[in-house]
Amino acid sequence: MNNMQGKFPSTRLRRNRMKEFSRRLVAENTLSVNDLILPLFVCEGNKVDDPINSMPGVSRYSIDKLLSEVEKAVKFNIPAIAIFPQIESGLKNSEGSLAVDENNLVCRSIKSIKKDFPNIGIVCDVALDPFTDHGHDGLVINDKIDNDKTLEVLEQQALVQANAGCDVIAPSDMMDGRVGRIRTALDSNNLADTLILSYAAKYASGFYGPFRDAIGSGSNLGKDGKLTYQMDPSNSDEAIREVGLDISEGADMVMVKPGMPYLDIISRIKSEFKVPTFAYQVSGEYSMIKESINKGWLNEKVVMESLLSFKRAGANGILTYFALEAAEKLKNE
Repeated sequence: MNNMQGKFPSTRLRRNRMKEFSRRLVAENTLSVNDLILPLFVCEGNKVDDPINSMPGVSRYSIDKLLSEVEKAVKFNIPAIAIFPQIESGLKNSEGSLAVDENNLVCRSIKSIKKDFPNIGIVCDVALDPFTDHGHDGLVINDKIDNDKTLEVLEQQALVQANAGCDVIAPSDMMDGRVGRIRTALDSNNLADTLILSYAAKYASGFYGPFRDAIGSGSNLGKDGKLTYQMDPSNSDEAIREVGLDISEGADMVMVKPGMPYLDIISRIKSEFKVPTFAYQVSGEYSMIKESINKGWLNEKVVMESLLSFKRAGANGILTYFALEAAEKLKNE
């Protein structure tokens, strides 16, 4: 007997994996529909369902068709959606002035959604890139992004969106000081209950290409692109500084973008700040996975595996183009 004990381990971690019931009991992280935010692209027109070539299975929708997609999210009890506009090129200019128009595409979308689905949360980006003819998130003055002049516009953009009924203002521009300016503007205009989800750690990533196709931005960014304001992918400590500043300025929640290549950043933020932390599984991540599944290179199970990785890293929720697909799978389980 002693020889047998010497040959075989007394601790066998496989025992917990042998049957379904025990695997379920010892699971350290779980994914639920409560973790999902569905991003949606909206465009002008009626009865428009315009597939995005670089994002298989994702379309731009006119507002009437957008409502059908929101209805699906409501049916699956997804807590929130995020709206991203494709602005017609003739309506763009160097100042992105349409961003502060209370009747712009985003504001009209918010009002239509809230009329039919008052209880779903609506998240709206605050940044100028959908509205500028150069595709930058801020104002370009003397060939440079002018941080402080941009803040004046972002403040107004946040106000028109919040007044239209947006629940969560999400500044994604990465200008210094924008969270504080937006928080002060909201509080001073009887909008103190409006949440701020800051894209606190948004990296200058190569994973955004399909998104820029979807909204029609990014063609005139110049040789430096967005490197002068979005974060260097080399940096981790800098993300912690960014998050700390945004929290001190009044952010209620923070975001890391992209997602899977930056799981370490999510983990550090959650560990150090203990604040609601979100991940954006961006367009490039989605397209790589989706097209690999379509071609038979990967099994569709990788979708849920990828989403679970965010939970394991510490994320409270995930913006993902897989939200409807994942919600359906979770419901069937």
